[in-house]
Amino acid sequence: MEDIFQGYKGMALETLKKYSVRVWGKTHIVTTRGEFDGTILPRAENDDDQHIVLKIITGYNIGINVTTIKEMKETGYKKANYKVPEKEFPYTNGQPAVKLFGTGGTIASRLDYRTGAVIPAFSPGELYGSVPELADICNLSTEKVFAVFSENMGPKQYISLAIAIGKEIENGIDGIIIAHGTDTLHHTAAALTYMVQDSPVPIVLVGSQRSSDRPSSDAALNLMHSAVAAGHGDIAEVMVCMFGPTSDEYGFLHRGTRVRKMHSSYRSTFRTLGDTPLATVTRKGVKAIKKQYNHRRKDRNVKILPYFEEKVTILYYYPNMQPDIIDALVDCGYKGIIIAGTGLGHVNKPVYPALKRAVEKGVHIFMTVQTLWGYTHMFVYDTGRDLLSMGIVPLDNMLPEAAYIKLGWTLGQTTKRQEVIDIMQNPINDETTKREPYNGYLLYQGGVPEVEQFVKNFRK
Repeated sequence: MEDIFQGYKGMALETLKKYSVRVWGKTHIVTTRGEFDGTILPRAENDDDQHIVLKIITGYNIGINVTTIKEMKETGYKKANYKVPEKEFPYTNGQPAVKLFGTGGTIASRLDYRTGAVIPAFSPGELYGSVPELADICNLSTEKVFAVFSENMGPKQYISLAIAIGKEIENGIDGIIIAHGTDTLHHTAAALTYMVQDSPVPIVLVGSQRSSDRPSSDAALNLMHSAVAAGHGDIAEVMVCMFGPTSDEYGFLHRGTRVRKMHSSYRSTFRTLGDTPLATVTRKGVKAIKKQYNHRRKDRNVKILPYFEEKVTILYYYPNMQPDIIDALVDCGYKGIIIAGTGLGHVNKPVYPALKRAVEKGVHIFMTVQTLWGYTHMFVYDTGRDLLSMGIVPLDNMLPEAAYIKLGWTLGQTTKRQEVIDIMQNPINDETTKREPYNGYLLYQGGVPEVEQFVKNFRK
């Protein structure tokens, strides 16, 4: 027998029964706070019994406290189907051939009303079913390589992706898209930058901050932008494609080693740090911002270097850090440590003996700055000079996450100290730069007149 009150219990369930209203019923509700029309949605199994969830005409969901309900009337019924059918992608002569690798994440997700969670649900073929405009941009083939949230991505997945990308390039693909969860997208972008070098075609990682069943979802536009960049763009690098401003005007293409997720929920969360983005992208094309980048080529030559040592970590320094943390890492067999130090690259003196012991035991330790913008300058103060004398190696303006990935990749190839230092300090694709441009650090604060005027003029 079909459950017509899916997930509802207690007071909420009794209210639905009282007015003979079913889940998926189109309903008019009169409350002490006003009248509402919409569709009754299922509740998650662990939710409270105080609210009824209504999807209103705008597409948003609201919760109505049952104690405020004066009257309810079911005006219609249609059970929703949240399954997007897979569609075979149409082939168009003259369009570039693009391969979409699906890994999971919000861009390939829907809402599971049983648990209330966003779950991986769309196959890559379903992505086309939900965004048919992709057919106007390229000839798309798809492959579901993983179905995981990005927090579960790691070295095994990086290596598999690098090898798969190499095979597609060898087979003549014009561009590659990787659909990926946003939380660790920048880690994967850095990994692929190191593992897939001198690509003749664009490799574009794309995600979305909001699931496809939300009216404010960025999934469709991000997919279209990534298809334009992969199929028609001239920039043949590993890039991240996400919203530029919070509006739908354009997307940014970020270099894989200089990008970071900077907000938990904004659609424009990804930002290039210490530099400018590579380009902007719209459905009409790619417009370069940086003058220097790797151009698309017609050859099939690419270097695939799929290596990674997993016993590597980031150590985020904080005041009163104790030396036993470092000793524990060494005892557990860690071979490399990236320190995100304070200021110009500092830690407190009590950890000095532990750092020295670690270096003497062959652990490779490098310094980055937790300020994210700016450089390590370890010759300025005695603290930095002391650390240098112990064998701690500075990494200029490399982002901590990019450094962590690079150290794992490096130690997957060699453990010889000088070779490791040489690889880490020589940039592959701008993970370190000689200088940061004047407009590479823009972090203004609201509330002051000049910023408020700028925001008012820019966002009318």
